This record gives sequence, structure tokens and C-alpha cells, in this order.
Amino acid sequence: MTDPRIDPLRPQGAAPGPDAPAPPSTSREALVRLREEIAKAVVGQDGAVTGLIVALVAGGHVLLEGVPGVAKTLLVRAMATSLDMGMSRVQFTPDLMPADITGSLVWDAGTSSFEFRPGPVFTNLLLADEINRTPPKTQSSLLEAMEEHQVTVDGQTHPLDDPFMVIATQNPVEYEGTYPLPEAQLDRFLLKLDLPLPDRDAEIEVVARHQRGFDPMALGSAGVRAVAGPRDVRAARAEAAEVAVDPAVIGYIVDLVQATRRSPSLRLGVSPRGATALLRTARVWAYLQGRAFVTPDDVKVMAVPTLAHRVSLRAEADLEGISARTVIEGLLAAVPVPR
Repeated sequence: MTDPRIDPLRPQGAAPGPDAPAPPSTSREALVRLREEIAKAVVGQDGAVTGLIVALVAGGHVLLEGVPGVAKTLLVRAMATSLDMGMSRVQFTPDLMPADITGSLVWDAGTSSFEFRPGPVFTNLLLADEINRTPPKTQSSLLEAMEEHQVTVDGQTHPLDDPFMVIATQNPVEYEGTYPLPEAQLDRFLLKLDLPLPDRDAEIEVVARHQRGFDPMALGSAGVRAVAGPRDVRAARAEAAEVAVDPAVIGYIVDLVQATRRSPSLRLGVSPRGATALLRTARVWAYLQGRAFVTPDDVKVMAVPTLAHRVSLRAEADLEGISARTVIEGLLAAVPVPR
């Protein structure tokens, strides 16, 4: 997230007033337990953990970016273990074919007919490991699944499980043999979360855990267990959908998005899909804080992880060392905030 120390599952600031009752808490309490279970395996990535939970409740997909060894895969495995849901992992390689993800028709000699054999996409959590290592044709095989929660093979449509979430990982510093995700693919990810290197205290805890015998391949031995399931996720989504959004806040979201289209540092601004994505994430953020309404501060917190991957820098801005994050942060400081 924008600040890994911020955690909406540990409410900040003043409590809601009597005119704004919090949504029902049972499902939110399940999400708090989910975060605690993941923390048994992953240290120092609180922002990414919270971002994954936001995307899960919002019904979106996440792109995780970080150098090797910062627990990207472990984070997803810990989340899957903490959820009573199915998970599949696909290692994206240059020779991976679309049918290896979606499934294919296989000849059945017994019935003398073709039958559909589902691919790993038929699950609740799909880990697309190193997604930028496979060619665009295979990358695009996920577009229908991510947008419409279905797969079409040989003219037949097959619905995916509910909930369904793609969590993709990529390495930001290694470009040899990679295929950068096109704008259309990036726009399908609700959030892009950066996993930084841990600070000294967090890294000491990581090393100490391994010294005590922590095995990342056996999360059960670390005490990680399933504490939430599809019913909790669906209930949380229904509760988050009841969070009120004032027209002034909607106007603020639109003003931010339109400001990206006028920025001299950007050749491509945020589309209307990005505006609706920011509305969804801000709403879930407010829900996780225990509030029944969205504030401009909720929008500000979610703006960078929701919007930064949806814009494209001009070449001259890139050469000057300007990043998409700094552009969005600059617009947050410039666009008037509604009272």
C-alpha cells in the first residue's frame, strides 16, 4: 500500500459518530483473523497483506512486484492456507501455452467424444508466478477469466469458481527474457502492490524464525490454519457494498482521474475503469476501518496502488527519473479535497 505501516484492520483516528453505525462485524472479524494467520508466516509486509485483503473483498486481482526473496510466493501460499479455498499455482515460462492455464478438449476413447479437461484457472486463488516471463498470447488467456470470471474453450463457456482471484508476481529488476504486461492486461489488475525489502527489525525476525526451524514449505507446522472461507468473503462483499459514498467524494475521484489525463508527465491517463476501481477500493478500505461511509482520506490511501499501474509516463519524464507513483502523489496534493 502507500504506507506499509497503515493497517485498516487496526482502525486509526476517531471512532465513527452515532450517525454512522459500523457495518456488521462478524465477517470483518474473520478478515482480522485472516491477517493474523498470514502474519505467522510473513514478516514485514503488512501493506501487501492488507492490500490482498482489500482486493479479495473488492472482488479484484492483484499484481505483486518485488525483487526475489521478499516472500511474494510465500505471502500468497499463506493467504491460501488461511482461507478455506482452493488454490492453483502456475509457473509462467516462455513455452507455456494458453491451454495450459484454461484447459483443453481431450479425446475420450470410452465415449468416442471430446471432453473438457479444466486447467488450473478453475480455482479460487490462482497464483500466476512471474507472469511477465510468458509471451503476450499466453498472458492474454487470463483476460476473459479476470474480467468475466469465465473461460471459453472451443465455443463453450465455462464459469469459474466464486470467489475467484488472480494474484500475479513479477520481478521489477530483471528484464532479460521477459514480456512486459501490456496496458490492457495491467488495467485488469485492481491493485499493484510493491513488496519492499524489510527493515532491520523485520529481517532479524525473519532470520530468527528460520533459526527456530520455520519451514516455508510446511505452513501448518508454523500454526497457519484456515480461519475464513467463501461465505465470509461473500458476506464481507455484501457489507462493503452498503458503505455510503457521498456525491462530493465521487466528484473527487473523478477529478483525480481526469487530472491524470491532463498531466504533462503522462502520455496515458487513467480510464473510467480506473475511476470505478478507486471507488471500490476506497469503499472496502472504509469498511475494513469499521466505518459506514467513505472519506477523501480513504481515496487518498488507495489512490497510488489503484491508479499508478494504469498510467504511462512520457519518455522525457521517465528519463528525468519521474515515476508513476510520484505523479499520482503530486496530483493528490494538487486536486482540491471536498469538505
